[in-house]
Amino acid sequence: MTSLIVGASGATGRLLVEQLLNREHHVKAVLRSPDKLPKSLLGHRYLTVIQASIADASDADMADFVDGCDAVASCLGHNLTFKGIFGHPRKLVTDATRRLCDAVRAGRLERPTKFVLMNTAGNSNRDLAEPISFAQKCVIGMLRVALPPHVDNEAAADYLRSVIGQNDKAIEWTAVRPDNLTDESSVSEYNVFPSPTRSAIFNAGKTSRINVAHFMAELISDEDCWTRWKGQMPVIYNGA
Repeated sequence: MTSLIVGASGATGRLLVEQLLNREHHVKAVLRSPDKLPKSLLGHRYLTVIQASIADASDADMADFVDGCDAVASCLGHNLTFKGIFGHPRKLVTDATRRLCDAVRAGRLERPTKFVLMNTAGNSNRDLAEPISFAQKCVIGMLRVALPPHVDNEAAADYLRSVIGQNDKAIEWTAVRPDNLTDESSVSEYNVFPSPTRSAIFNAGKTSRINVAHFMAELISDEDCWTRWKGQMPVIYNGA
């Protein structure tokens, strides 16, 4: 199996690359600076590093990226700097999701490609009409005005949910929603739910990045796991 990872140099993307390589998957990692990957990964025989900016990639580049891939995973996010939050591209995640899906659809496929999007528990799955308190709705409304990355995360998931939908012949998708992200050195017990079991604003849970990476790798590599969660927006929390 071959997987394309965009956002591979990020805190979670690096871990996803490692998780897939440990499963002896072939990985194509798109990143601007190869030196942001650990040296222990750079020489791996199953890793192909593509030095590129996903925001600046041409349509032809996108076609090359997805060529031969059974799965595409996006760990893209905005840098937590003033420029990263308020500068351009403001629709980094959404535009990359749309263009990668377009590239997949334009290719010759024997079976649907898996698309796994890293998202956030602060974004609701409107297919399920998830209950949200009035106070949380107010805060989310303010975030949409004050923080462009939140709008980007919402729009990226909505693209998969509304445009790709449940019956696309070329793409099957899952949007993984972690809560408050933490850094841990190893995979631990975690729980996955169809919807949040707590408020992402007023009672946030914790999700380690390595657990997110592990779950995303499971979705890509385990057909039972994929069948359980495809077309959904599972929420992942660390176990007790």
